[in-house]
Amino acid sequence: MTFSNEPLIITPDEHPIRHHMIDKDAMHVLRVLRDNGYSGYLVGGGVRDLYLGKTPKDFDISTDARPGQIRKLFRNSRTIGRRFRLVQILFRGKEIELSTLRSLSEYDIDGPEAVLAPNNTYGSLDEDAQRRDLTINSLFYEIENNTIIDYVGGIDDLDHSVIRIVGDPERRITRDPVRMLRAIRHAARLNFDIAPKSWQAIRSHHEKLTLCPPSRIRDEFLKDIHSGAFAEWLDLALESELFFDILGLYQKTLFKKEQAEELPYREQLTALAKVVDRSVLLAKKSGQQGLPNDFLLAFLLIPWANARFDLIRQNLKGAAAFKFSKILRESLDQELGAQLNLRRSTRQEMVTLLSNLPQFLRHQENDTWPKWMKKKSYFKACSLFCDLYIESVTGKLTDIQLPSLKKESPHTNTEHSHSRKQGGRKKRYRPAFTSKKKGIFGLKK
Repeated sequence: MTFSNEPLIITPDEHPIRHHMIDKDAMHVLRVLRDNGYSGYLVGGGVRDLYLGKTPKDFDISTDARPGQIRKLFRNSRTIGRRFRLVQILFRGKEIELSTLRSLSEYDIDGPEAVLAPNNTYGSLDEDAQRRDLTINSLFYEIENNTIIDYVGGIDDLDHSVIRIVGDPERRITRDPVRMLRAIRHAARLNFDIAPKSWQAIRSHHEKLTLCPPSRIRDEFLKDIHSGAFAEWLDLALESELFFDILGLYQKTLFKKEQAEELPYREQLTALAKVVDRSVLLAKKSGQQGLPNDFLLAFLLIPWANARFDLIRQNLKGAAAFKFSKILRESLDQELGAQLNLRRSTRQEMVTLLSNLPQFLRHQENDTWPKWMKKKSYFKACSLFCDLYIESVTGKLTDIQLPSLKKESPHTNTEHSHSRKQGGRKKRYRPAFTSKKKGIFGLKK
């Protein structure tokens, strides 16, 4: 598909978006920009979701105003970002993010195919559209005439349920391999097909994902785990082999051709993913916070731990159990810690959940729960972990009791703080299995 500098203008008669459907604070921002002589456009996922009849999670705005000019218009704002400066307008309970239109220099300048080439150049509307990742996220909506502006064929792709990388997929993936994850994410969430050329580029270049910073891969992966469409995402990630670039320990231990028929690990992972999706959707429906990242990451590693250490059949006590947990911890540190840049406390809590699973399964089967075990700080976490694993194996639904946590939202990165405040007191780490005060879910003993 080729793109033109002349956009397709979709008139109000040809699309369903109306002003009352847009967040009132986003409309306020757009009107302030307009009244002060600047252009402002609702952009990205907000336009996509409104066109599809969905309620957008965010209402992002692009403008020709520079960050400094935006800050003068909105006192309730702050500037964020390093590669490219963004402005967040702060309202009660939410933020509206404003970005200045950017150039397509990253998209079409000749030269070394560097990953994430620098791009801090302001540009025009058509340039900004062509530098975005996917055609369906490259649409602009303007309030003056109530029209959608489409430079890249995004409306046609929405009408035909297609995910397409903007421009030359191979070149765009080389510049930023995370685009592959975004493509399969939207395909999974929207139940869209990935355009053949984009899909082939993902299949051919999936290994380039490992060139990206581990923390960036981790954050993108956590978004998909908490999406509610993780089972669909997993299917695409396995087919494209991106899954093994995220969790390399699976490729090393499982999914070998000679084991494919004998050890159906794909089916096991899919069953676990469906349980994860059920817990996420339950949390959204009830307005509760979902399960923590360490819980869900450990949950997805059960087939690996079972293949590597014969986990489910372990029956160890005392010093032998401690030694096993140490071996498990060392393996996680070596094969996963650096790959996803997981903090030490996260890895330890994952070990606690995995290493205790065998004995919890035995006590669950016999319906015998020693008093000393019930008093452990990790009892409720490991008990739920065990119940959800049984659900994945048997298909019998568990009464999921979501924890009441005082942690950060699981939909955001909980691995490392990104606070812009410097300094502060460093918290001491206390392993979950030795804690006398708090367990994995922050519950008192």
